[in-house]
Amino acid sequence: MCLPYLLHKQLMHNYTDSVNYLYNLQKHGIKLGLGNSERLMELLGEPQKSFRSVHIAGTNGKGSTSAIIASILKESGLKVGLYTSPHLVSFTERIRINNKEIAEYEVVELTNKIRNKMQNAPSLTLPLNSELNPTFFEFVTAMAFYYFALNKVDWCVVETGMGGRLDATNILLPEVCIITNIGLDHTEFLGESISDIAAEKAGIIKQGVPLVTAADNQEALKILEAVAKNRGSQIHIYGKDFKSTLKSMDDKHIVFDYSGSSSGSSLSGDNICRQYSNLNLPLSGKYQLYNASLAIRACEILMQGNVCISDETVRSGLSNLIFEGRLERISRNPPIIIDSAHNPEAARALSDTVREIFPEPKKIILIVGIMRDKDIKEVLKPLIRISDVVILTKPKGERAAQPDTLEDAIRNIGTTDNTSYTALTILKTNSVSEAIELAKNIRHKENIILITGSFYTAGEAKEILGKTGVFSNLRE
Repeated sequence: MCLPYLLHKQLMHNYTDSVNYLYNLQKHGIKLGLGNSERLMELLGEPQKSFRSVHIAGTNGKGSTSAIIASILKESGLKVGLYTSPHLVSFTERIRINNKEIAEYEVVELTNKIRNKMQNAPSLTLPLNSELNPTFFEFVTAMAFYYFALNKVDWCVVETGMGGRLDATNILLPEVCIITNIGLDHTEFLGESISDIAAEKAGIIKQGVPLVTAADNQEALKILEAVAKNRGSQIHIYGKDFKSTLKSMDDKHIVFDYSGSSSGSSLSGDNICRQYSNLNLPLSGKYQLYNASLAIRACEILMQGNVCISDETVRSGLSNLIFEGRLERISRNPPIIIDSAHNPEAARALSDTVREIFPEPKKIILIVGIMRDKDIKEVLKPLIRISDVVILTKPKGERAAQPDTLEDAIRNIGTTDNTSYTALTILKTNSVSEAIELAKNIRHKENIILITGSFYTAGEAKEILGKTGVFSNLRE
């Protein structure tokens, strides 16, 4: 065997061991709190203080908004770190510099370095007789910030994992905070009401740091405004301080106009509050209009802080965006589209968009797999209404709901809505690969296969159809 092959084989073995170690940290569950993150940052030399940052929370749209801002900053000639979660196929998707994923060997090196620091210097960070047992997300967040610091990035765009106030990423002192929107998700951790969830997400608002939001729920907005006022933070609200108009949309992109305003905000001057016509974003869906608008407004605020962003780099940052898993066509023959919609709000937005960009006589074959801790009924409700055939499936992983559970939810929808779904063809499979093969076999000329319900389901489908990854079935 040649040496390069053996070296590659050893690297992949080490990488697999490292990713295995990281996912075994899931035994510590989900811990909302900053204690472990603060201790890890101290061990690593406070890497989060070495770069400027934008911090993003919200129920939906965090990933797209983060990626758009990172793309604009990159086009402006800056070295930009991007930290998002979960991933679709490969763990390395989570940590990027100028949209280049962290390499497998770097994951191995950083995992070993951080583990050694944890083992060799516990007294620096821990109270007497206590142990540092970080969760998966806490460890990976520390890895990301350490990686960005080692590589001397100028800026870092960071998406929260869950909530905000006690999220592991909330050790940052950013220059702009963004809360995309607020809906009912992760209620077992964040609270049962919109006001509870809004209060948790508002926890990322820092003293004097501007907040940008597209939240339109009045109850949530009142809380965001109150927290922002209390912390002396100027709030920029979509529809009031900035807005956009959708001009066209197809399955590949949206075209829109953007209008910034200094009314009611701390921004002033034509050079800051800009007007753009015919902006092109290679993501589909009306909801991407809000994500792109949030990103542009954040960049307007950064301009006021003397960050060199031009009209040209805003346009090129949008048009050159590469972001996967959102209404992404992964096969043309047969036409297969994946989307990571995993909560009711995202499912409703996906349903509306699909019906608009694929009007009759296009028929939808829906492949859906959902995590059992989600609001299964409310995720399914808008999706089955656009579908002619529904294939219920189960992606890999212990959190996935059984197909029988999904079928029961559909029957329950029919009962509570007084709607008959007897005309809807419902099929079940035990895996995403079986579901895809079944959909291909029953597909006719005008059918489109839509795969959604979870990052797990979308990512597994993408891997089955050609993109490889290690431990892609394990995501947080």
